[in-house]
Parts: sequence; structure tokens; C-alpha cells
Amino acid sequence: MRKLACLCGLVLALAVSASAQDYPKAEVFGGYSYLHTSIAGVGFSSNGASGSISVNPNNWLGLVGDFGVYHNTTAGVGTNTVSYLFGPKLAYRHSDKLTPYFHFLLGGAHVSGSGAFALAFGGGFDANVTPHVAIRLIQADYMLTKFGTNTHQNNARISAGIVFRPGGR
Repeated sequence: MRKLACLCGLVLALAVSASAQDYPKAEVFGGYSYLHTSIAGVGFSSNGASGSISVNPNNWLGLVGDFGVYHNTTAGVGTNTVSYLFGPKLAYRHSDKLTPYFHFLLGGAHVSGSGAFALAFGGGFDANVTPHVAIRLIQADYMLTKFGTNTHQNNARISAGIVFRPGGR
């Protein structure tokens, strides 16, 4: 009886280990990003690039570091925005073709040398090309930046690009 229990425990452990391989252990994203900023009813459009790294401890949870650089020129004056955000990502990985996700990120931003608190929440869809490569069809976020005590900006961010998934699957 003891041998049977040990054998069942071993089979169960191997099954759990095998099922744990059904998701990528990490994801690295890079691509184009558009940032629309609204200050006191005036809108500004910025173009740039964003990237993120996600470490996935299980099939549905990821821990994300997200970084972006955007540039805008209005009336001959250039403005650069840099964002750095961190937080959880929830993914629904029950399809071989499409992986929808949602994230909530906190961090900071710098606009031409001035620092700010920043948060972003939103999500997107990754179209799986191979087990290790996907195309981020769209990532759409609301991004709030707050400078000092009273000045804040309501931003919309849209990104698209390529996701590399080393390990897993």
C-alpha cells in the first residue's frame, strides 16, 4: 500500500510539473507606442516606443516592468516623455491563437526633466504566431500622470509590436 501511495504521489507530481510548462515563463515586448496627453482641455499627440518584461510565476499571473519613450513637437518646441511602470498582469491563456490580458501598473514619468507619479491600467490581445513569438495586436491603456499636488494629465496610450516568450510551452 505504501508503494502504491508513493507511486501515485510521483505520478501526480510529474503531472503537475508537466502542466506547469503550458505557459511562457517570461515575455519580452517591444514596439511602437502612441501617447495622447490632455492638459486643461488641450490635447497633445506623442509618438515613440514602449517595451515591457513580464515574469510569469503561473499560467494567469505576470509581474510586469513597462517602459516607454515618447516625443512631441508643438509650435517648434520638442517635449520628451519617459514612463516606467510596474505591476501585475492577468492573462487568459486558454487559446492557442489569442491571449487577452489586463494589467494595472504604478510608477513614474518624466516630461522634459520634470518628475511625476504615474499609473496605467488597460489591456490588450496577443496573437500567438509560434509558442515563442506573438504579435501584440493592440494594447490600450488609460495613463494618469500627476505633477506636484494639483497638476495631472489624463493620457491614452496605444501600443503594438512583437512579444518574445523564452522558456515554457
